[in-house]
Amino acid sequence: MSGGVYGGDEVGALVFDIGHYSIRGGYAGEDSPKAEIPTMVGAINDFVETNAMDIDGQQSQTQKKYSIDTTAIHSPRKGMEMTTFLKDGMIEDWDLFENIMDYTYKKHLKSDSMLHPVLFSEASWNVRAKREKITEIMFEKYGIPAFFLVKNAVLAAFANGRATGIVLDSGSSQTSAVPVHDGYVIQQAIVKSPLGGDFITMQCKNYFEEHNVEVVPYYAIGSKEVVKEGEPAKWTRRTTVPTEGLTKTWQNYMVKEVIQDFQASCLQVSDSPYDKEMADNIPTVHYEFPNGYNQDFGSERFLIPEALFDTMNIKGITASVMGMSQIVTTSVGMCDIDIRPSLYGSVIVTGGNTLIQGFTDRLTRDLSTKTPPSMRLKVLSTNSTAERRYGAWIGGSILASLGTFQQMWISKQEYEEGGKGQVDRKCP
Repeated sequence: MSGGVYGGDEVGALVFDIGHYSIRGGYAGEDSPKAEIPTMVGAINDFVETNAMDIDGQQSQTQKKYSIDTTAIHSPRKGMEMTTFLKDGMIEDWDLFENIMDYTYKKHLKSDSMLHPVLFSEASWNVRAKREKITEIMFEKYGIPAFFLVKNAVLAAFANGRATGIVLDSGSSQTSAVPVHDGYVIQQAIVKSPLGGDFITMQCKNYFEEHNVEVVPYYAIGSKEVVKEGEPAKWTRRTTVPTEGLTKTWQNYMVKEVIQDFQASCLQVSDSPYDKEMADNIPTVHYEFPNGYNQDFGSERFLIPEALFDTMNIKGITASVMGMSQIVTTSVGMCDIDIRPSLYGSVIVTGGNTLIQGFTDRLTRDLSTKTPPSMRLKVLSTNSTAERRYGAWIGGSILASLGTFQQMWISKQEYEEGGKGQVDRKCP
């Protein structure tokens, strides 16, 4: 081995975890990330006068201006389109990704990138070209001293104190079951399903449209009157907000935030398959929308998330979509028979969508009916919401602060000697 071993354990490493809902960043060894930045970014086309002529002989050139982070996104701006740098969990728009990284270093971490080694999480199905590209950007643009790339399922397993197990990660855009054995992902047994937080948001939206419930985002409301339950809301529009020029993508994003609050407050997964009679006997939950409309929600709060487990409830989907327990059993079934008992013995639940009340209880019940009698089933999920949401980040924080890990880094010297291909050699 060359003399490029990185031994920088005296300086804290930085850990970044990219999810479809937000990107988390912070220092290794801490128990929660310093920054959580939405992956959705507002982009405005800005016309800039330049000296260079374009094809039509015009001197103007478009340049995108980005609004990054919660506060900037929530300000109504004319012509601001919402966009993301991710596609299927992998980085697609590198220019936008670099803008977010610049912002994170400057505003949240407030430290020079050259001082800290960086550990990045990646989707378990990430492709080689994208792994090499991120390695190149981190060394060439940010000049970091050392780098490492780890699959987010492996990090989630580490956060739960396991090196072997099956990780059910249910995030905003999709749910995946990834088997991990001794810290390595079994690639051919990864199973994905499009059912995630965004899908539940769509189900809620459809329910509100069917029942004529108007969802008005916070930014539009100037004042509201308290109305009796179930009556139409009386509210006035805020005059300081421009009514024209706001894009559809931005308005949809703001509506989605209201629905997400409703999801977190009201929805619950029933312990057993949905039964309307039983759901009607459970106490209702009262919810008030930003415009003052309020209602008690009963059986519908169980019916909406039921689609995650029983896909027969989904309207308009004919293709075979797998429910939560089915994803796990399918994935385990694709693994070698020798390791199946250890996978069923550590079913690790992570991701923001799993925070719906009753999610793990229902998963445990469904899996116990499908698990072979010879296998011992154990579902691992922390009660802490932060640990469930930031599972992969916490795993990275633990890993990067271990003394034994310090010789694993790809050092800058190794990168200069062996190029970006080092990432495939050193990072499993």
